[in-house]
Amino acid sequence: MTSSPAPGSLADVLVRLGADRPGAEATEADLLARWSEPHRRYHDRRHLAEVVERVERLVGHTEHPDLVRAAAWWHDAVHDGRAGDDERASAALAREQLAGIGVAGRHTQAVADLVLVTADHDPGTPADPDAAVLCDADLGILASPPQRYAQYAADVREEYGHVPDELFAAGRAAVLRRLLSRRLFRSPGAAGWEETARANVGDELRRLLAGSAVPAAT
Repeated sequence: MTSSPAPGSLADVLVRLGADRPGAEATEADLLARWSEPHRRYHDRRHLAEVVERVERLVGHTEHPDLVRAAAWWHDAVHDGRAGDDERASAALAREQLAGIGVAGRHTQAVADLVLVTADHDPGTPADPDAAVLCDADLGILASPPQRYAQYAADVREEYGHVPDELFAAGRAAVLRRLLSRRLFRSPGAAGWEETARANVGDELRRLLAGSAVPAAT
């Protein structure tokens, strides 16, 4: 198993948003435990760390950097993979936990709203800068080098191991077609990721259509 990089400190972000330090540290620990749940294969601590890192790369294009940083930690904090409502549950968790450690209501709602945007990765037209950065950080895996992309695709398949191959391939193909039907990245800092991402997604779709449910992670 690949070791997961550290995602950076959430507690410092929460203190800047008004949280008390003990509550902020306890919340970070709770979220790390959630991201470490054994059923996760892609939506795990490695994914969290990668999203947090990409937010930092793009943070200069945000209007409220700490709200985006916080939303990155909550965006998949609840992950069942079966109910289809993980983002809504994650947003509700964010509201509950942020309010419980003293973060102001306007910040709490803003973080929850950002989390909800990751359900369909639509930052609006024109794009909301904060939503665009969070969505781009989340979708940045699509622009990974081939080996990392192959591992991502394999991990997604394993995470949905309860779904038969034929049904998974059909559902995954629909997701990939939906991605290819629109512009993937909306923040200025991520514009250079578009070409690589579209090539990766197109290659995976072609493999699915050719009858291979998941590209080999080699």
